[in-house]
Amino acid sequence: MAHSLGCGHYPELNYGSGAKWIKNLTQSRLSTFLGGHFQDVNLSSVLYTHRLDGPKYVDLQVWNAPGLSKPLFQEAMQQTFKPAKKGDSFGPSWTNHWWKVKISIPSDFKQYERVQLEFDPGCEAMIFTTEGLPLQGITGGDAGERRVEHIIPREAVERGTYEVVIESSCNGMFGVPWSGDMIGPPEMNRYFNLASADIVVPNQDAWHLMWDFTTLKEIVDTLPGNSPLQNKALVTANAIMNAFKTGDAENIKQMREIAEDVFGKGWQAKGADIYQEGPEKAQVVGISYCHIDTAWLWPYRATQQKTARSWSTQVDLMERYPEHRFACSQAQQFKWLEQQYPPLFKKIQDKVASGQFHLIGGAWVENDGNMPSGEALVRQFVYGQRYFESRFGQRCETAWLPDSFGLTAAYPQLIRDSGMKYFFTQKLSWNNVNVFPHSTFNWVGIDGTQVLCHMTPVDTYTAQASVGDVNKGVSNHKNLESNDSALLVFGNGDGGGGALPKMLENLRRIRAINNIHRDLPPVSMGSTVEQFFADIERDSKEGKTLPVWRGELYLEFHRGTYTSHGSIKKGNRKSEILLRDVERLATLATLFKFDWSSYVYPKATIDDCWEKVLLNQFHDVLPGSAIGMVYDDAEQLYSEVRKDCQALLEDAFGVLLSDSVPLSGDSSISQPFNVVAVNTTPFARRDIIKIPMSGAGQNLLPGSVQTSVDGNHGYVLLQTQENEIIAQPAVASTEHGPVSAHTNGSDHIILRSSSLQLTISQGRITSLYDVKLKRELIAKGSTGGLVIFEDRPNYWDAWDVEIHHLETPIPLEFSSVRVIAEGPLRAAVQTQVKYGKSTIGVTISLDAFSTTTREHSRPLFTFDADIDWGERHKILKFELPLDINNTFATYESQFGWVQRPTHKNTTLDAAKFEVCGHKFADFSEYGYGVAILSESKYGYACDGNVLRLSLLRAATAPDAEQDQGKHEFSWAVMPHVGSFLESDVPKAAYIFNSPLHLRAVPQNAQRPWATSRSPFWLEGSPNVFLETIKRGEDDDFESKSANKTVILRLYEALGGHGRVQLRISPVVQVVDAYLTNLLEDHKASLSFASDAEAEASAGDHAATTTSRFRLDLDFRAFEVKTVKLVIENEEWVSGAKVDDGSRTSDSERGSWVTVGEE
Repeated sequence: MAHSLGCGHYPELNYGSGAKWIKNLTQSRLSTFLGGHFQDVNLSSVLYTHRLDGPKYVDLQVWNAPGLSKPLFQEAMQQTFKPAKKGDSFGPSWTNHWWKVKISIPSDFKQYERVQLEFDPGCEAMIFTTEGLPLQGITGGDAGERRVEHIIPREAVERGTYEVVIESSCNGMFGVPWSGDMIGPPEMNRYFNLASADIVVPNQDAWHLMWDFTTLKEIVDTLPGNSPLQNKALVTANAIMNAFKTGDAENIKQMREIAEDVFGKGWQAKGADIYQEGPEKAQVVGISYCHIDTAWLWPYRATQQKTARSWSTQVDLMERYPEHRFACSQAQQFKWLEQQYPPLFKKIQDKVASGQFHLIGGAWVENDGNMPSGEALVRQFVYGQRYFESRFGQRCETAWLPDSFGLTAAYPQLIRDSGMKYFFTQKLSWNNVNVFPHSTFNWVGIDGTQVLCHMTPVDTYTAQASVGDVNKGVSNHKNLESNDSALLVFGNGDGGGGALPKMLENLRRIRAINNIHRDLPPVSMGSTVEQFFADIERDSKEGKTLPVWRGELYLEFHRGTYTSHGSIKKGNRKSEILLRDVERLATLATLFKFDWSSYVYPKATIDDCWEKVLLNQFHDVLPGSAIGMVYDDAEQLYSEVRKDCQALLEDAFGVLLSDSVPLSGDSSISQPFNVVAVNTTPFARRDIIKIPMSGAGQNLLPGSVQTSVDGNHGYVLLQTQENEIIAQPAVASTEHGPVSAHTNGSDHIILRSSSLQLTISQGRITSLYDVKLKRELIAKGSTGGLVIFEDRPNYWDAWDVEIHHLETPIPLEFSSVRVIAEGPLRAAVQTQVKYGKSTIGVTISLDAFSTTTREHSRPLFTFDADIDWGERHKILKFELPLDINNTFATYESQFGWVQRPTHKNTTLDAAKFEVCGHKFADFSEYGYGVAILSESKYGYACDGNVLRLSLLRAATAPDAEQDQGKHEFSWAVMPHVGSFLESDVPKAAYIFNSPLHLRAVPQNAQRPWATSRSPFWLEGSPNVFLETIKRGEDDDFESKSANKTVILRLYEALGGHGRVQLRISPVVQVVDAYLTNLLEDHKASLSFASDAEAEASAGDHAATTTSRFRLDLDFRAFEVKTVKLVIENEEWVSGAKVDDGSRTSDSERGSWVTVGEE
């Protein structure tokens, strides 16, 4: 007997065509359900139930702030407002306009779940309460970051009236680009229209259906076509479209029930609890973030508004989405908010305390990761962490630089020593040559320190929280074998904004899908960045199972940023050096001031200067990739720093050299004086200084001292020994022969000393010759000098210099040569190059003495440039083709150096055709080498045997006038005996960047200086440098009775172990010493070593002071150490012997330069 296994209803006959679909057509259909050509009849047509406008419902008054002023709320409210209406035009670009908005709400609107104000000025705006509390930001226009709705509070709807104040600013999220190209220069005369000022009732069910459909469509577009979920989502979305009829409440309910076939029954009612179901471990962790460039396509003042708009919006979202966690960096932006929007700042403090608003980064700004000095990077963390701790009671645990254009290998050590062990970045996803091989890894720096680093596989810090973003967190992960977690950093950024409601809604839907399907990686919300990293740390057995990346994180992109906007690079370097000098001398002034002195360490002014310098180190300012308005502001800040630092130096000199005045051409000095100089380096040095012969210097030089050819300047040799503060004129020793300059007046120049000779023939450097070793350093058949290249990157104009620029060299020739100094101390020639619209003046000089006092050290060939630059899309470089063979060159970086290839064996090697260096780049082989030193440039290269320094660029976007006009800067060529590690290049470069402070001291001064030596110095390994001397951050600078602290920062500079004795003058009463972290927290107590020799040299004073004058310190390669010395109150200086330079013999004093003595 036959048995049937079916249900018995399968028909015998079939005349139909079947249900086979054409999948791609159905998939294409989905794009017609929202907006577009069918917006009058598709879902978009039912998104709003009511819309009302006009003065009956929305009464508008406006006040237009004058010019480019940016008045705050209280000031604006004191002005006279005038009537305005929807459709009004306002501008021009960058102006600010204040609106008073009075809303009358119809009584029948009480029945609706939500009533909103829709305010679209076409630009950015911020909504305030009438008391001045920022409520949220507005982003007008039609772009994807559009946010124009403001929810009217329920009590106002019940009342029927509502008032707000709105500040609109005439710029978009990305400024006001002139041509529509985002990076184009700003259009300065753009006007905006008030497109809407309406009361609207959104159809909430329709909006949720729109979000349902959007998620379904993203699944269809993201997942493979053969996956069950992709097909199910397509079937469901298609069914929703077929079910759409009238769009009324019942119809929308029907369509939402269809969507539950994918999301699960009743999923929405669970709200934030949806994340409590499903997989226990999420592979993708969502954190909201709002990257606000502190300046870029807008100036600093616009960022202050962007910050308030963006953060107030995120605080508002937290009220509606309990799972919403917002991470935020950059202490500078918090400080602006605290100063300008105190009510909002208080709300953010509350949200930080509740764990919803997360502090990350620990730095003052998200700074450039290549060009700030090592000490500046330290201060980024010191000022950032101290601010966060002082305002929020907590420090950051995760360093955060998602958008910086490459990262120095000094960072891991600095991050760890600033109290953090985690690091987030992602910019290397922009590499244009090689794909970076890791997502989660141990990043090990030059000293061996590691941080746990995550480079999100989502490849952005402005994710839209889409299905594609979540899926990419796993599908693009580079090392799933060791860890499969990814951080989803989402929210509109660069120009601010942050997360939108649609992003949070999308993530809830994705999690609902995770709870019943396995086709998408599970996503979670509600945790912190630190929890994300802590999970990785635990799962990887404290990093043991993770890959390791050693050395710098070099971005294979944006290489032109090392050179763009040369004046900003110069301002940065000079400001860093000035602040180092100020802190060092101000500290000494507090230690050596006399009882009657009222001098107080100027901490507040120093802090203000540092904050300005740190602000300008933001990763679109210092790199030169911002609009021109930003550089107007940045130059002003550098000018203020320079002025304040010079004033602070004069105050310190008033203590240390109490009767001295600065020596300059316009000094007015009526009595005889001696010339001295203050050396702010710890190194022995020799400097040939040039002094104007006019004014105070007219009787300066006796006949035996060199004068310039035109008689306008004199040259003097100043010399110091190690750790000496005062440099004094010295008599030239016989071991150094004179220098000379010769030219035929046109195309042949020879500068010669007893050890070196430079020959320029037909405008090019044809010979660089070591006279003592009889060695030619220029490669045979090659010439060096200035060279110009076409500079036309593929898109990112100010950012990029591409490898193809090297195919277009145009050698330039030195011409119009004249000798301006003939020796014996200095030989110099002045040259000029004419090219295009530019005039390039270069003075080339050679001194009789080397910069350092090291035996066999060679003097520098110094190139002082005075350029009037008028090129467009050109890059100017200086190059030397050297008769040296090596596979790598050495470049100074923060607290050390990095070596990079000179060849192109692999694409990793070839990608480094332009690199960042600080004060030097060196190309050496066994026995000899040549370095280029720079006092303000950062772009270098060594291509084979050709060592180059990039001098000027000429991009036209986003600043149309980048680098146009006058420039003054210097570089030097330093041949040296021995390889780099055998040379004195680091010390010479340090000195080259640290000019002496010239002073005139009256000849009859009783106390010419308070001390001639630093009270802190090093003995032992010469590879350890004393970089910073400053007062402690927590000192009470006004109190005379409290103990004081001095902070010393030291580092190993050459890449090996070192042991030094940190010597402390016996006249400084040190009672305790500690090894600290960078934030000056104690790590260990240091023991003093007894030193009988030091006690004896202190004489009677040793009996009343401690005998613990030495600290023994061991260093590993490139290690940075911070030492805190606790010093008894200032009364110890009473009776202290003034160091008046008595070690100087009468015969040596006879060589002093005396001015005005008859």
